[in-house]
Parts: sequence; C-alpha cells; structure tokens
Amino acid sequence: MKHRQVLSELLRELRQQAEMSQETLADKAGLHRTYISQLERGLKSPTLDVLDALARALGITLKTFLAQYSRRFGS
Repeated sequence: MKHRQVLSELLRELRQQAEMSQETLADKAGLHRTYISQLERGLKSPTLDVLDALARALGITLKTFLAQYSRRFGS
C-alpha cells in the first residue's frame, strides 16, 4: 500500500470517528473543504504543518496521528 493511500484512509476514518464532516474538519484546521476531499481521495500530499493542524482539529496530537499511520503502513 502506498503512503498516500494509507494517509487518506486514516484521515477519513479519524474524521468519521470524530463524527465530523469534511467541512467541519476543514474549518477547525483552517483549511478548505475541497483540500480535505483531495487528501481523503489521495490526490494531495499534506505538509507536516497541515498534518499537525488536522490532528489538532481531530483532537489528537501529531505524534498520535503519525503513530497510527506508522502502524497501518507496517513500518
């Protein structure tokens, strides 16, 4: 599985677990809704700053987000 695919699936699952729409997540993270959609479809690769903003908006730390990513990727 590719990095971008793992990241997109994780982001979508965390957003859904938090019971947030793409628009709500985007607002909380200071991003545009279409960018969240592109991330979840694997069309864009976020920077670390964007990942940090997304994690905070989801109520978790960047460290927790990256640990979950790492477990899924099998690293």
